[in-house]
Amino acid sequence: MTLPSVLLLLFAVFSSAGGQIMLKHGMKGAAAAAGRDGGSVALRAAGSPWVVFGLLVFAVSALAWMTTLAKVPLSVAYPFNALGYLLIVLAGATVLHERTSLWTWGGSLLVVVGLITVMAGQQR
Repeated sequence: MTLPSVLLLLFAVFSSAGGQIMLKHGMKGAAAAAGRDGGSVALRAAGSPWVVFGLLVFAVSALAWMTTLAKVPLSVAYPFNALGYLLIVLAGATVLHERTSLWTWGGSLLVVVGLITVMAGQQR
């Protein structure tokens, strides 16, 4: 796998995770506003800059993912999605101040070990 392919793959994973975090932040605010002032959560979300920008970032990540799939074997690319899981757990805990347990971190560590195992197998 070439360096540009790895960078494109990492961009796809990081932008997907970033888009998800923006969507979560925007939806949390939309739900709070709808609960406080009434109205539809969906309409509040449609007007939220966090939701709109999160969708745009997520769309860019989808384009990057499709480009990645054209260049990288799926058996290599798909395990990198596990890195996105780890990024979202980390951002959820630090940025969104969500509670995580030792079990969550232990499972996340296993995901990373799995990713390392897949990548080590590709080096052969």
